[in-house]
Amino acid sequence: MRHSGKKGLTHREYLFCNNYVNSGDVKRSAEAAGYKVEPELAGNKLLQRDDIGAKIDELYGQKKRNLLYKACRGYEKLAFGGISDAIKLIYSENISPEKVCKMDLFNVAEIKRPRDGMLEIKFFDRFKALEKLQQLDFLGANQNTSFYDAIEDSIKSINFADHFEN
Repeated sequence: MRHSGKKGLTHREYLFCNNYVNSGDVKRSAEAAGYKVEPELAGNKLLQRDDIGAKIDELYGQKKRNLLYKACRGYEKLAFGGISDAIKLIYSENISPEKVCKMDLFNVAEIKRPRDGMLEIKFFDRFKALEKLQQLDFLGANQNTSFYDAIEDSIKSINFADHFEN
């Protein structure tokens, strides 16, 4: 690889790097960055440069971290999110589509209206979301494990108490 004698990337070079990280397509990335004459050749030449490779690695690392944060935030919403809007939906009659669009139904996996006309709502599994958070180790192993264990212990105690009531 050769080094560019420049101090930093030009705007077009940065655009190429950003587009390449998002698409993985050399020709389209070069075209989107404004390389009109032989964009594939221009893109391949850019990829041979150390500074371009370093910027692509940096941008890819940022993208990967952002996706991890988004995934963890989604799992947190599934594990700890509220269901009040879903309950409102069950008990509402003749609710407008506009109101439904404003509701927070993130935790809803499935909505059915069987023949009897009642609304059935199935929620995502909170425990699976907690397991995914634990696998991602986003909150740190000690916090995540102890929280998960506490929930599991409380469920066992509820089941144990129910067993003696019957």
